[in-house]
Amino acid sequence: MFPLQRGRRLRVNESIRSLVRETTLSPSDFMFPMFIAEGENYKVEISSMPGIFRRSVDLTVLEVKELFALGIRAVNIYVKVDESLKDNTGKEAWNPKGLMQDAIREIKAACPEMIVMPDVALDPYSIYGHDGIIANGDIENDSTNDALVKMAVSQAQAGADFVAPSDMMDGRVLRLRQGLDAAGFQNVGIMSYSAKYASAFYGPFRDALNSAPKEIISGAELAKVPKDKKTYQMDYANRLEAIKEALWDVEEGADMVMVKPGIAYLDIVREVKNAVNVPVAVFHVSGEYAMIKAAAERGWVDNDKVMMEQLMCIKRAGASLISTYFAKEAAILLQKS
Repeated sequence: MFPLQRGRRLRVNESIRSLVRETTLSPSDFMFPMFIAEGENYKVEISSMPGIFRRSVDLTVLEVKELFALGIRAVNIYVKVDESLKDNTGKEAWNPKGLMQDAIREIKAACPEMIVMPDVALDPYSIYGHDGIIANGDIENDSTNDALVKMAVSQAQAGADFVAPSDMMDGRVLRLRQGLDAAGFQNVGIMSYSAKYASAFYGPFRDALNSAPKEIISGAELAKVPKDKKTYQMDYANRLEAIKEALWDVEEGADMVMVKPGIAYLDIVREVKNAVNVPVAVFHVSGEYAMIKAAAERGWVDNDKVMMEQLMCIKRAGASLISTYFAKEAAILLQKS
């Protein structure tokens, strides 16, 4: 007999579609990445990310208040460090009076309920633009972990709710957990970038922080430096490795794990979601944001429709939390709907 079951009955109108919708979005699903710069009353748009700005701490605080009013409950923050403060040790990263530490304190003072997750990696502080300490033409894993512990403890002292290691050093989650606990910060969580791929989608982010790897540094050391981050970030051809990395991080004490990038890696999001028993975050990265903005500016796609479709697909794949440059735009749109 001609079909008794007709799927279209559940698609007749928006009321029915919303009634049976399997996945929903809300502003509390989003985390907003923020770029912080020195100065006062400073706000400059990042050319490769229209609508995203570097802000001084005072203007960052005002933006955080707006985000909270929209229902967004988390920010992950990154700092653009003056070139004069960069070296191969990354020691500015744990300066108690550093830009990151000041930003954390000011945000938490102004908006205590906003969850602040600062980035833990040395690339913004490195003269080489790498996530770790360079020696003999390679990134030293264990000495980098020592530096990351100092960085994370300093951030916790400033008031961070979670630390977010994005460096991809082996064993760093365990070292961070031990270091935070020893310093009395047992309640500061770890959101680990567990499956962070060596992706070409990060270009605009590196523009924002001037943190791209540098092959040769002129000067006394004339050190050769790896030209990319492929010795520590993951090969995008690999799937099982992502599951392994996420499981390791959970065993080492991660409270959340992250997959990065987002849209091109939704298969990995689902695999990791099925494998772990902690929330899974996804970073909808700068290149993914920039592509939509560029196509929308040319009239090739509808910015709002593609934005919401991609965010919904990330959530559908298994994300508990989406770090996205669209967070504010999407929250405003959701409030209107």
